[in-house]
Amino acid sequence: MNNLSQIIQQYKTDKESVHNTWFVDNDQRLKAFRTIRRGVLQVIDDIKSKTFPNDFKGSSLEFVLSCIAEQKQIFVGVAHPFYWKPKLRIPDIYENQNNKIAFGQFLENCINAKTEEQVVKEIVRLDNLKIKGLGPAVASILYFLHPTWFPPFNTAILNGFNFLFKDKKKLGSWSEYLKIRETLIEINSKHKSELSNDLGAIAGLCFEIGTQKMLIGNDEYLSEEERNKFEKNILKRQKEIQEEKQEENLHNEMQYHLLKIGVSLGFDVTPASNDKSKSFNGQSFSFISINKFPELPCDKDTQNTIKLIDVLWFEKGTNNIIGAFEVEKSTSIYSGILRLSDLYFSISDGDEVFYIIIPDSREKDVIQQLNRPAIKNSKMIIKYILFSELRANCDAICKFGSDHSIMDKIAKSI
Repeated sequence: MNNLSQIIQQYKTDKESVHNTWFVDNDQRLKAFRTIRRGVLQVIDDIKSKTFPNDFKGSSLEFVLSCIAEQKQIFVGVAHPFYWKPKLRIPDIYENQNNKIAFGQFLENCINAKTEEQVVKEIVRLDNLKIKGLGPAVASILYFLHPTWFPPFNTAILNGFNFLFKDKKKLGSWSEYLKIRETLIEINSKHKSELSNDLGAIAGLCFEIGTQKMLIGNDEYLSEEERNKFEKNILKRQKEIQEEKQEENLHNEMQYHLLKIGVSLGFDVTPASNDKSKSFNGQSFSFISINKFPELPCDKDTQNTIKLIDVLWFEKGTNNIIGAFEVEKSTSIYSGILRLSDLYFSISDGDEVFYIIIPDSREKDVIQQLNRPAIKNSKMIIKYILFSELRANCDAICKFGSDHSIMDKIAKSI
């Protein structure tokens, strides 16, 4: 692979490659790690408490895979191997209690592993059980638990790997996946300065090649039909990138309105810790936010989760949170609810208000999520506000509002 450095540079300089649209400068990708980890812990707890259902639909595992699938640049279709196929009885982790427990123990041992060797042993142990339909598709979950140890895995990544390294590895085999992993780690270590410790970067390169979105060397291997398909994929990706930019602008706009209202009501305000450098209409978030995030009376991991909430209002000069707001666009509404729940169940003193801010078109989605038993049966009250209402009433709230209760004028509850 003497020309691999050249291929990597081609991959990194293409503004439409997954390296630039998914791997780097992507807040949603970074937020997903914590959300997915929380989701995996819920899967483990559900299996332990025997509340994990006999179907994928409605399970905590569905939530985990939905969060991964939101990284659509590379993980479209990631949930398909986990759908319950009743005629084939696969994957056999829903009806078979022993297999279900084995899967839960596998996830628990992997999430708690201190070394990559421990996870490899767990993979070998799981593979030896020969659970029907449970193969290396699980590696995409492992990636979000240990991104520097295990690359994600799907058909496109496999195809790209085989083309790049002139290999014939097969899908559906843990032993083949582990061999692929070894090769990718070896190559990645040689080109770490060009790629990343995070194996998502080199897996993204394989994905680009495997989907033929990136051509290396001559392209004579493409038929006319494949060429047309390739060009359609490029156009589709360009459209998706434009839509994502529009969504990001909407997200920034809603965050700005919330920050502006918070300041007008006399609160200290801050956006999510990874959003401080953002702006809307030339107004930088950092200029209207507190300089330093207050220390909260909770452990470091919980505080880091709370810091990812899209907008927080603090009582002036204190660490007392008054308002917490999650702005959701096309991403999982439940992931935002989880962050609000972390705040509520860890440091709530009863004077906070919680809101989900959503596009008008997603009202049914938020009602469905707020009706989840875990939320509905708790004392936590989460209301929701439509984008159109926040945009239309922001200036009026700033002018006439005296305390946080003014938000209830535009909020809805289930």
